[in-house]
Amino acid sequence: MEFSKYHGLGNDFILVDNRHQPQPVLSAEDAVRWCDRHFGIGADGVIFALPGQAGTDYTMRIYNSDGSEPEMCGNGIRCLAKFLETLETADGKAPQAPHTYRIHTLAGLISPTLQPDGQVTVDMGPPYLLAQEIPTTLAAADEKVVAVPLTVAGQTWPVTCVSMGNPHCITFVDDVAAIPVPGGFADALEAIGPQFEHHEVFPQRINTEFIQVVRPDYLKMRVWERGAGITLACGTGACASLVAGVLNGVCDRAATVKLPGGPLHIEWSAADNRVYMTGPAELAFRGDRA
Repeated sequence: MEFSKYHGLGNDFILVDNRHQPQPVLSAEDAVRWCDRHFGIGADGVIFALPGQAGTDYTMRIYNSDGSEPEMCGNGIRCLAKFLETLETADGKAPQAPHTYRIHTLAGLISPTLQPDGQVTVDMGPPYLLAQEIPTTLAAADEKVVAVPLTVAGQTWPVTCVSMGNPHCITFVDDVAAIPVPGGFADALEAIGPQFEHHEVFPQRINTEFIQVVRPDYLKMRVWERGAGITLACGTGACASLVAGVLNGVCDRAATVKLPGGPLHIEWSAADNRVYMTGPAELAFRGDRA
């Protein structure tokens, strides 16, 4: 089976051409083996390009490295857009930038646009802010979760929750390079990330972002991703973090979010309430695996 390996700021994915059938050609267990960085190809997830449905161009499905299936992935959908560009070029119908794809995902319709400079801008849709939409039990179902105290690892963290079609818990820290946690772990994020992810107040688990506000237009971020652990970048997390920053009055509606793998430009538009993400997606290599 042929595959392509792409990454968005180091958040890496195996891309599979699955346009010939509506179900993924690999099982979740296969995806776990393929993502293994010692005995497989190595990736944060496997993404399938399936036929479109409900009037869309294509459908996106993704398995995380632990075999779970998230609703969507921001870096992943940029990689999918570049992968589709390559597939269509090979089919003799190369798209001319700017070109927008309509992608059906478990989070709804997502529209990435190939830009002439090689970047990809994604219309991520509106953020979901009510507790029942995250979901979380940190507040009443019809209330927002903004700077609500949550005890994790013996500490109380003020957290803000946002869904970008998948759930995020954001907390602001003084320095993302020195996240405070007792116990002297080599990487505090590795110690406390799973405790956030599996906390009882998040019935569908949670992605967790730690944000340092350098300037209102420049944020630094580290992330623990649900089902993947520490990653170099998370597109939906960057979007959710900017929204959380606006809700807490600490950042502008448009800002650069610097992740360990590089920067993304995020805007929460006041005009249409939609979040727009712009960043790169790059081919690492192609191959085939039995």
